[in-house]
This record gives sequence, structure tokens and C-alpha cells, in this order.
Amino acid sequence: MELTEYISSVFGDFINPKKRIFLGYLLLSLLIALLWLVTVKRTNLTNALARIFDRKILFSSSSKADYKLFVFNQLITLLISPMLITQLTIGTAIYFFLHKQSLIAPSEFSSLSTSMIIGLFSVSMFVIDDFTKYLVHRWMHHWPVLWAIHKVHHSAETLTPITVYRVHPLEGVLYALRSAVAQGVAISIFVFAFGNAVDLYTILGVNVLVFVFHVTGSNLRHSHIEIRYWPWLERFLISPAQHQLHHSIAEKHYDKNFGAALAIWDWMFGSLHLSEKDEQLSFGVIGEEDAASSIGALYWRPFRDIWRLFSRRAQQAKDLVGRAVGAKL
Repeated sequence: MELTEYISSVFGDFINPKKRIFLGYLLLSLLIALLWLVTVKRTNLTNALARIFDRKILFSSSSKADYKLFVFNQLITLLISPMLITQLTIGTAIYFFLHKQSLIAPSEFSSLSTSMIIGLFSVSMFVIDDFTKYLVHRWMHHWPVLWAIHKVHHSAETLTPITVYRVHPLEGVLYALRSAVAQGVAISIFVFAFGNAVDLYTILGVNVLVFVFHVTGSNLRHSHIEIRYWPWLERFLISPAQHQLHHSIAEKHYDKNFGAALAIWDWMFGSLHLSEKDEQLSFGVIGEEDAASSIGALYWRPFRDIWRLFSRRAQQAKDLVGRAVGAKL
């Protein structure tokens, strides 16, 4: 791989509309933040810009770790992505399975118009993807092994749009598999049912609903600009302030707002927390402060924690067996 290709692979997300940090989305997020600070918070333009580009946040030790992880993780992704199962593999397997079964025939769905099929597929892909993100995210907070990995993301003490890339490579693999399964299932079912009529409504090659999510400020979720929605809307859509609450170290915010774009999953499963006006938040993981800016700790500590967890469980099982044998004797 030539140097230019190498650099393009690492920093290509900035010019790829399918990625959250596409420059167009970042600029629109900047505009939204400015408008919110000037019109809602009544801040003058100079102070608004100073707040958005706060050097104490953008160049904090935690943020610098984000930038390093972004580069290193992109390189790691280049190495491991060819080894991961793809949505095409999963989709093809399910598609052939559906054709072999005799309970449902594709002709049963042939009455829908092409525009309806495309609309239904676009919505289904967005909803299925968002719901599986919610599920995996929730599991990562409730299962100790997964939390050991996910702590890397939550160890951020300051939030910037690049914080979305502050993840351990194992979490990246897990989410890649989630995406492959979710999209593979959806694509195979729709192609089985509707054949060549299946397509997406897109803008710049992106599902129109994903595009709307990004142009309306998805990058502000990982930022210090606490934009709130109306309470009724925060029951349907996750606001930037709600995701910032998710990162809070305050105990009342633990295990809240797991949703990515939609808040309905949190509402349905009891993890919704509406944003609160002018609430001061602190971010990070209590007891893990030293890992906030240490690249070595961010990469290797999850393995250490998982080893300790399994060692402790193994010892508990050994003690349990010992007590059972002792009781019989």
C-alpha cells in the first residue's frame, strides 16, 4: 500500500458521507451549536465560538488520547476487517434458507409498489440497526466482561466528536459483527420477499434517515454543547444532552440513555432519562482516572480486567466444588 493510500485509509472517514465525522456533518454540527448558543443561550458570537473551540476541552489529555486512538484503531481495522464475517455472507445464508423452507412464498408480498418497498426497506434498515445498537450497548453495561471492554469509551473525561472512535478494538469487532448480522438479516428477508425491487432512499449514498440523523447534529452527542430537546421529543429521539448524561459519573445517570438515534428503546425498557436544564456534568469512570489519557492502559487494561474476572469466577467455582465434596465426606 502506497503512503497516499495508507493516509487515505486512516483519515478517509472525514470525506466519507457514510461516516459520522464526515466534514459536511461536522460543519453542520458547528452551525447548529452556534445557532443554539446564540439564539437559545443568548450568547454573543465571540463567546459562542470560544465555547465551541474551548482549548481546555479540545486539547485536554483525554481528548489527545481520543485522537491517538482514532489513528491507531483505524490502522487496526485495516488489519482485522478482512477476517470478519460480512453482511453478504450472513444475508446469502439466510436467503438460501428462506428459499428452502415452504411456509412462506415470495409471491405473497408482490402486491406492494416499488416506492413502498423502498420506503419500507429504508425505515426497516434504520430501525433494526438502531435497535441492535441499543441492545449491544445495554449488554456492554450489564455484562462484566463486556463492561471491561466498553470502559475504554466511558473513560473519556472530555467529549469531542472524535470520542465516538474512543473504543477498544474488541468493541469495534463486536459492533462490526452486530452490523453484519442486523443488515444481513434485513437484506436477505427483503430480497427474498421483494426481489430486485429492494433499494434504499439515499442522499450521498447514505440511507436518508441516517443522513437526517447526521445533518441534525449527531456529532454533538460527543461534545460539551448540551443541546436539549423538548421533553416530549426526548421520548422519541436521543438529544445531545441525553447522551452526555449517559457519560455522566453521577450515580443517578448510571445505565441510562443507551439509544443511538431513537429514544423509544430506552422508553420501552425503562432506561430513559430526560435531560435537565443547566446541569453540570462530569465524565469518566470512577477509579479509572489514570486510564483516561494512557494509550497503553486503554488497550491492555481490558485484557487484564477480563483475566481477573475469569480467574475470580474460576476460584469461586473451585471453592464451591471443594465445599460440596467436603460436605459429602
